[in-house]
Amino acid sequence: KQWYQRRVRAGKGGVGKSTTVAVLAGTLASSGLSVGVLDADLCGPSLSRMIGLKGSIHSCEQGWLPLSASVGKGRISAVSLSFLVENQDEAVIWRGPKKTAMIKQFLSDVCWGALDYLLIDTPPGTSDEHMTIMEAIPNCSVVLVTSPQAVAAADVLRQVTFCKKTNANVLGIIETMSGFVCPNCSDCGLLFGKGGGKRLAEYCNIEFLGYVPIDPNLSRLLDRGELFKNFQSSASIQSYTEITKKLIKP
Repeated sequence: KQWYQRRVRAGKGGVGKSTTVAVLAGTLASSGLSVGVLDADLCGPSLSRMIGLKGSIHSCEQGWLPLSASVGKGRISAVSLSFLVENQDEAVIWRGPKKTAMIKQFLSDVCWGALDYLLIDTPPGTSDEHMTIMEAIPNCSVVLVTSPQAVAAADVLRQVTFCKKTNANVLGIIETMSGFVCPNCSDCGLLFGKGGGKRLAEYCNIEFLGYVPIDPNLSRLLDRGELFKNFQSSASIQSYTEITKKLIKP
């Protein structure tokens, strides 16, 4: 079966990469697809909490078994370093070679089963984790995430140049934190401005995938690990749903 790999990345930390991966995975699964989620942010593995999966990875003859959950008509399977460590509060202090070996093991030893999409959450920057994934999955496409500010867009521009140098296919740019949705009246105010991601996309001749506002309802769902229990109760999720339609292969 043919399946598609997507990496979500940004040169800047804290712009919403993990949130984007979590919501895109839920949106894809809700439409009846089987989605794998690989948390390559080894020093800050937060995806497991966001998607509400807890437990330990077990082994079978074919390799590691990811943790899974049904979402709508589909299914999400995930691997993260947080499933392998005993204490979630302990810092992961690893040098590059150990990070590289762990990511290679995630990519080669996990028994995913039949997947429609594999989403990979990457850390900020253009370091060992990114190069390891590029070498292991050279045909993996990239979705870039930025907030509206010029400082964030400047870092993401470096990601664009990295992707061009490594011949990675960039599917488009998402602008997060684009306005704040009031939980009382649903009005949207521009806390950090708007349009930085779109201007970057136009400058780089890359498709602009859409705006995603800050939504306290989504933040609460992610903090509680209840994203898939109340999946349509957030304005941000509605924005991600429209973005997902642009990313799904026909």
